[in-house]
Amino acid sequence: MEKYSVLMTVYAKDDPEFFSLALSSMAEQTYPPDEIVLVKDGPIPDALQQVIDKAVEAGTPIVSVQLEKNKGLGLALNEGIKVVKNDLIARMDSDDYSLPERCEKQVKEFEKNPKLAIVGCPVLEFTGSPDHIVGQRKVPLTNEEIYRFARKRDPFNHPTVMYRKSAVERAGCYSDYRKNQDTDLWIKMLSQQVQCMNLEEPLFRFRFDEGTYEKRKSWLNTKILIEIRYKAWRSGFNSLGEFLLVAAAQFGMYVLPVGFQRFLYQKILRR
Repeated sequence: MEKYSVLMTVYAKDDPEFFSLALSSMAEQTYPPDEIVLVKDGPIPDALQQVIDKAVEAGTPIVSVQLEKNKGLGLALNEGIKVVKNDLIARMDSDDYSLPERCEKQVKEFEKNPKLAIVGCPVLEFTGSPDHIVGQRKVPLTNEEIYRFARKRDPFNHPTVMYRKSAVERAGCYSDYRKNQDTDLWIKMLSQQVQCMNLEEPLFRFRFDEGTYEKRKSWLNTKILIEIRYKAWRSGFNSLGEFLLVAAAQFGMYVLPVGFQRFLYQKILRR
């Protein structure tokens, strides 16, 4: 099968225990990565460095990229993409968990269809340990469904995707946004008519807590997402009506109480 690289970032505020679990879940895949490119987004404390050192001592093929200062997720990922040696890249976040067969199943889809540029999957949300499931994030599965869905909402769960480096670079990589960098990337890649899919099986566990709602409620998050969707409309990716619907919904999520946001996510958006 085609070789692949894992791309992760870590920064000072990450939890060492969560990071260790995330890193080991990628190192212990049934089809292991050729390398794990780990971008240190600014200086990190000793506790996080010790996790890295321990993994290296155990034989994990880590390639470290040290940034002098924190640049944010998108720009940090761009630095990692420059270093990655394989065309297939599996994304991973520093506090989540990938099931052991995730990458093997994704690589097999690329083997079946070499024209694929993105393969993601649904996620199950957890608190505490990965087997304590509290929610889910479904995604459209087929190429056609993904393109329709993407006109209003993100069609991929960012840390679940495996994508081709060449396709990401053709789209211009990640833009300099502090939030929603993935939304912008999906729009840029789909605007180039790439082929993509999501696996039906939830091969990923996303760490969730009540603070997640507060983060989504920030004005920065709202402003950036509306800006990205405005650019998408101006480029012809979606209609004016679709842009206005997304903008109104996002602004509503910002002004309405957290309790309503929780209800909306649990009862509607996660169904």
